[in-house]
Amino acid sequence: MVVSCYRQGGFLGRAVAALERALAGEDWRGVLELAAPAQEPPPPLSGRWRVVSSYDPVTGRPMRPLTPGAGRMAGLAACEGDWVFFVDSDMELDTPWVQAAIATARREPGLAGIGGRIEEWFADGRGERPGKHDLYGTGDRDRAVGYLGNVAFYRRQALESAGGYDVGLSSEEDFELGMRLRAPGLEIRSLGMRAGRHWSAPRPSFRELSRRWRTGLCFGQGQVLRLYLGRRGFGTLLLRQWLYVAVMGMWTLGLAALAAWLVSGDARALALWALAPLGVLAFMTMRKGSPRLALHSLLTWTLNGLGMAVGLFRPPRAAGPAAHVVRSPGTGGAAC
Repeated sequence: MVVSCYRQGGFLGRAVAALERALAGEDWRGVLELAAPAQEPPPPLSGRWRVVSSYDPVTGRPMRPLTPGAGRMAGLAACEGDWVFFVDSDMELDTPWVQAAIATARREPGLAGIGGRIEEWFADGRGERPGKHDLYGTGDRDRAVGYLGNVAFYRRQALESAGGYDVGLSSEEDFELGMRLRAPGLEIRSLGMRAGRHWSAPRPSFRELSRRWRTGLCFGQGQVLRLYLGRRGFGTLLLRQWLYVAVMGMWTLGLAALAAWLVSGDARALALWALAPLGVLAFMTMRKGSPRLALHSLLTWTLNGLGMAVGLFRPPRAAGPAAHVVRSPGTGGAAC
């Protein structure tokens, strides 16, 4: 098991407890990779866990890029096993799915990876409540999928032969890895059952927009386009980002119309252009049933579009030193 944690300690206790329950009776080892000093100590861990740190214990500065892929690869380097679970620190896995995933791996060792349906849940001062029933649209039947998010059970040989997670991507690392795994014909399968619950603060929220920019999560769309420029797969990635490209095109036309008005004094082009964002807001208000949510959608697309532009021209982050062990149970290696 590899659990990478970057300032998400609020849900880490749920994640660890669920893993301990789900793997009762199995021979396993876990790696908890900490990317930054935690505001509170990690939850109680059994002797099967090994804790590694990817930050300087003196300065608290990260020794690796603060990207999801870098955290998972640091955890992978610290563990053994032919199959490896990657679990986000805000995921609470279901025991039946974990057991079914292990059974599937034993029965079909040629699979590249195994996932399942992710259910979204919110927690705040008002309590806990469900969000999306199927966060990634994987459905309720076994089927091949393009990629795995939040939780993934990968065959180590397949993962390493594909090159592992890209440590330079601030986001889109799951989709990009899925492209490389599927290129030689390997199958990634989602089991038709809930894999677990993904916990977070309530969404959508305007605070989440600033967090995504501050942490760089919205830059991954451009970083991956830069990575695949001139290579096979660029068209697939560009199609995946079509909405952000369209929104940026809309705002670019708006700037051109504004410049034309300032130069010529004729505002007709600007007035005609204004129908586009107003039309988007009207359509999304009808779809979402809320002007506030409509505005949030347009701001989200705009933020991701700007982040895509930044990521397209910003070089990928360099890898840092390897993580170091904070605490290890000192037992022999088994599957993670």
